[in-house]
Amino acid sequence: MLKAGDRAPDFSLADQDGNAVRLSSWLDEGPVLLYFYPADFTPGCTKEACDIRDMHEDISDVSIRVLGVSPQDGESHTRFREKHRLPFTLLADPDKEIIRLYGVDGPLGFGVRRATFLIGQDGRIEDVVMADLLIGRHSDFIRKAVAQRKT
Repeated sequence: MLKAGDRAPDFSLADQDGNAVRLSSWLDEGPVLLYFYPADFTPGCTKEACDIRDMHEDISDVSIRVLGVSPQDGESHTRFREKHRLPFTLLADPDKEIIRLYGVDGPLGFGVRRATFLIGQDGRIEDVVMADLLIGRHSDFIRKAVAQRKT
């Protein structure tokens, strides 16, 4: 898995609407919170997404943008966003190319590890957390990133 200080690999993936999203273009606008999650509609992933949704105003206030990545297709992401009123972009990585690039593929290639990366405008990873089952660690990580930007 990539760690703080590493250069974040650039990529382009389709979002929930089929539009290409390039990480480097998003970084032109400010830091990016890139989070990887196993699957739409699972209890843990739903809790994580809704936690981020509930913090999204604070995240936006410090000019951080959010991208979520999982292997499901755009249609699944659209339904997931609509059902849970998610205000951020979800990216489809059905071949798990970017998931592997960031080192968050599951053991023996099964599943996806739950990881959150804070990527600075310079393209370097500022901080990262991996906690597969401890979803609250991701929320704490995001609150900390927001608090550091406010000071």
